[in-house]
Amino acid sequence: MNRLWYLIGVLLVLAGLVHLGVFVVDGGPWEGAVSWRKPFTFGVSFGLSVLTLTWVSQFVRLRARSLLLGAFAAASTLEVALITVQAWRGVPSHFNMETAFDATIARTLAVGGGVLIAITITMTIAAFRPNPDVTPSMRLAVRAGFATLLAAMAFGAIMIARGVLEVVTGNQQLAYTVAATLKPAHAVFMHGVLLLPALSWLLSRTLPSEAVRLRWIRLATWLYVAVAGAVSALAVAGITVLTPSTASLLCAAAVSGLAIAALALGTLKAPSGRPHGS
Repeated sequence: MNRLWYLIGVLLVLAGLVHLGVFVVDGGPWEGAVSWRKPFTFGVSFGLSVLTLTWVSQFVRLRARSLLLGAFAAASTLEVALITVQAWRGVPSHFNMETAFDATIARTLAVGGGVLIAITITMTIAAFRPNPDVTPSMRLAVRAGFATLLAAMAFGAIMIARGVLEVVTGNQQLAYTVAATLKPAHAVFMHGVLLLPALSWLLSRTLPSEAVRLRWIRLATWLYVAVAGAVSALAVAGITVLTPSTASLLCAAAVSGLAIAALALGTLKAPSGRPHGS
């Protein structure tokens, strides 16, 4: 089933990139509740998440792995599809209660987010179960990665809750602004589950000593948490260095780009034989 999940992840990324092309051609605002940025960033981010969890879950003793990955891929696809539909309709996707159709989409997106959070919690718990088949450095990378992904989901849940609260109190337009303030915190924690295991995978092909690899992963974990914590603290404090959407995009692109570069470099340098930690 891995091929199916990988295919879905690739298609979601491609869907996002297509909408980057639409933005280049059509123009329009980059920020705001209605923009081509949304299907672009959500497509790429959800696609990377599906690809990542499919790969990283191999290092976790996970019951019903195919079921969980299938549910995650399905929920991610639904989220991207609904956001894309609303972008083409020229209306907001989240917190939009203007019509019955819009309200149904907004509620479905919230339910889909809840499914993603539940699956993340399940996989995070599984990651902390003993697994002697995985090297200590990879085990630490996977556990730290899932913990940071859970932090990203927590910030996402807070964003949704704050937006819904504004909608309930009759401030629908304010909901878009209030929810957006935590985007950088959500984005910077989102792809640690790719970055840290990818770094461990790379080190397993370049450093023969597991003790040295473990020290490097510990250092990388603390550095990542420190940077992500600083970004999150600024977001919570309402200090804006960049607009929330741009900051979240740069955070996600930097983390994901580093992880993909690590995997690509590791592939080029990989010695013959069975890789360490796999």
